[in-house]
Amino acid sequence: MMELQLGHHYLIISQSKFNSGTNMFKDATIEEVNVAVSHSYQAFQQYRKYSLKQRADLMRAIAIELELCGDELIQTAMNETNLPEARLRGERARTIYQLTSYADACENGDWLDARIDTAIPDKNPPKPDIRKTLIPLGPVVVFGSSNFPFAYSTAGGDTACALAAGCSVIIKAHPAHAQTSEIVAQAVHRAIAKNNMPQHLFTHIHGASFEVGKALVTHTLVKAVGFTGSFSGGKQLFDWGNQRKEPIPVFAEMGSVNPVFLLKEKLAQSANDIAKQYAASVTLGVGQFCTNPGLIIGIKSEALNQFQTTLQSEIEHIAPAKMLHAGIAKAFFEKRANALQQSNVALLAKTKLAADAISGEPTIAKVDAKTFIQNSLLHQEVFGPYSLLIECVDENEMLMVANHLEGQLTSTIMATPNDIQSNQTLIDTIKQICGRIILNGVPTGVEVCRSMMHGGPFPATTDARFTAVGADGIKRFARPIAYQNWNNDVLPDELKNENPLNIWRMVNNEWTKNKIA
Repeated sequence: MMELQLGHHYLIISQSKFNSGTNMFKDATIEEVNVAVSHSYQAFQQYRKYSLKQRADLMRAIAIELELCGDELIQTAMNETNLPEARLRGERARTIYQLTSYADACENGDWLDARIDTAIPDKNPPKPDIRKTLIPLGPVVVFGSSNFPFAYSTAGGDTACALAAGCSVIIKAHPAHAQTSEIVAQAVHRAIAKNNMPQHLFTHIHGASFEVGKALVTHTLVKAVGFTGSFSGGKQLFDWGNQRKEPIPVFAEMGSVNPVFLLKEKLAQSANDIAKQYAASVTLGVGQFCTNPGLIIGIKSEALNQFQTTLQSEIEHIAPAKMLHAGIAKAFFEKRANALQQSNVALLAKTKLAADAISGEPTIAKVDAKTFIQNSLLHQEVFGPYSLLIECVDENEMLMVANHLEGQLTSTIMATPNDIQSNQTLIDTIKQICGRIILNGVPTGVEVCRSMMHGGPFPATTDARFTAVGADGIKRFARPIAYQNWNNDVLPDELKNENPLNIWRMVNNEWTKNKIA
């Protein structure tokens, strides 16, 4: 092991090997994992008592340090992920915004959902004084995401939410961008040192093998997990978390095929425009977004024929681009080939421009609704610039398709007001399978705001009640606790009569910032 001194703190990382300028980090040993979790738990015992303002100040400091990483961070991420500079600069800006906006929400305190019912001694039987707030769960393990090296990784949304909730964080770096993760981790530790926070509040671990992940999730002192990635990876973490003697919440966001429903009147009005819009959405970021529109469902008509013609023309002229790494490219080509080999599946469009072995080729396939319903393989995500067009004979068959879909992060309806009025059963069905329902737009692009829901029914996520984007995600890493008949001076600040935090609270069934007399 070697230690990097950061101010008065030390960031312990695995011994690194240097190969053509690239850092290859060894997996942490089980002993190192155990030590790291133990230290993280000790840090949590201190940090959980810190004020909301202190937590928020730390998060703002991390944002500053992330900006100060400068071009080195961007260039390192470019080398490791094949993502373009503009995309990475935008993603870093988004990550900084997440940290600062979640910090504001943390300090605002409304996420604590403070509720107070004052005593009524004269009631028979007497009603006690009961006050409820949220408290942090404990050490949180966050698994870095391959397709978002900043926003869903080391200092990304899960880390920001956990810190805001009062939890310590253990990051398992994604091996596909290990050096990028290392640079970000050092930035986090500089912020921790400058804010005089507990040394092991944030821990950074490397581990390409499943043993490291399993050791982290099953450690008795770990209290929650955040994950963004594949279904197989997320489901395995979920199973480990639930098979423990003390089960813990595993908040896994595992992708989605994000169906798009083309309703008749809207398509008749805007077939060409919608086709161009979706050609761009399917291929945005080489299709490597969890909200990539993987299914497009329409009803046989001249408008659908026109949509197909325009979509084909657009796709054929979109250039392939490098995918995140060779493993993801290999999986894309294998899954695409498997889908295209299925009975009654036809290739509708593919780019005519040359691609290398790790570049994703924009591709649209086509199948009839009856075949799609009967073949569950066609329901599975092909991660990359690929979408399947499903042709229905009528509205009833479109409804049957919707009824056979699993849980999704998003579903989109392209519709006029008349379409909406005429398809209420379809729309109600779609609402049951998704976390975000979009009208006349594209699913790609996830706004960071309090109203965003980035989650959905299984298998899109393991808990459809929570979002992975927006400050409401803080609630994932906290739990309710009620104080009954406690003296005012020993209550947490958010529950005291004088409301020293000046936050919104529900007092005797009314939202107010007023003091309690």
